[in-house]
Amino acid sequence: MISVAVRKRDGDFVLDARFESGAGVTALFGVSGAGKTSIVNAIAGLVRPDWGRITVGDAVLFDSDMGVFLAPERRGVGYVFQEDRLFPHLDVRRNLRYGSRRRDGARDAPDFDAIVELLGLDRLLDRLPHRLSGGEKQRVAIGRAVLSHPRLLLMDEPLANLDAARRDEILPFLEKMCRDLAVPIIYVSHAIDEITRLADTLVVVDAGKTLAVGAVSEVTTRLDIAPLTDRRDAGTVLDGRIESHDSTYHLTTVSFPGGQLVVPAIGGIIGEKLRLRIQARDVAIATDTPSHISTLNCLPGVITDIGMPRHAHQDILVDVGMPILARLTLRSVADLGLAPGRQVTALIKSVAVDRNAAAAD
Repeated sequence: MISVAVRKRDGDFVLDARFESGAGVTALFGVSGAGKTSIVNAIAGLVRPDWGRITVGDAVLFDSDMGVFLAPERRGVGYVFQEDRLFPHLDVRRNLRYGSRRRDGARDAPDFDAIVELLGLDRLLDRLPHRLSGGEKQRVAIGRAVLSHPRLLLMDEPLANLDAARRDEILPFLEKMCRDLAVPIIYVSHAIDEITRLADTLVVVDAGKTLAVGAVSEVTTRLDIAPLTDRRDAGTVLDGRIESHDSTYHLTTVSFPGGQLVVPAIGGIIGEKLRLRIQARDVAIATDTPSHISTLNCLPGVITDIGMPRHAHQDILVDVGMPILARLTLRSVADLGLAPGRQVTALIKSVAVDRNAAAAD
């Protein structure tokens, strides 16, 4: 269990953050300047809060009332920054071994060869950092942090400085690492697609405060959180299982509580868990049962909530067995007479559904 409750004033900015999370990946999400890095720096011991308490399991890292403030090197916390921060004069093997030397001979420490294989570093061991791509450098930095045998791994926007190609290169390694490692991770990002691929728990941070804490699938459909995402990011995270494959039309049917979705073909066995993301802008609403349309996913449901108008659009929450977020124009909301309690059909094009996480264990 990770427990954070801290308060710190830095000029006009006041950090007042509180959250608890368990095993797996806890994502801190918010716009730039929201306070995400301030939180992880407090956990790492790089800044001292004015008040609060930070614990990881049974270890008390900071407690203002008890006068406890462990130095960073005593916290057992691994930190992966936006920049790789590798030693330029050491090859990959020796950069990784530096992490191994910091684990003090712990019996259950990660195995060097296993981490090298997990992060796909075997062909890179003899290279110096200047001969690595940005994505390769970050994989080495992550491996070095993991090999230090941390009780907690902090990752502060590790993909922010990578271009799209390098980012897509490293994400599969991160997915596998998050599944396979028994180390809790706090992952900072302002990219909602990274969070929906990697995280179990989502902490939303805005103006120094934690606005929401919970499962990714629950928090992403909260209407008070939607304004913090841009037009293309707001949406629904769906955890489901592969129900069947249609080889003729290259489609896969995914079951979720209350229904099914037809999506472009996904490799995987029947019954395998996976995560999908449905962007709110890709969900249409019909007040009558549609017929003779190309959309394969027509999910009957009821409107449970409507968000405040924002410029030309409004967010609609529809219960179809699980909450689905739709982002419509103000005109559509008015023309259809949409209101909480109204029976509607959510229309989701199969080709718009984005598979954003690998199968779960």
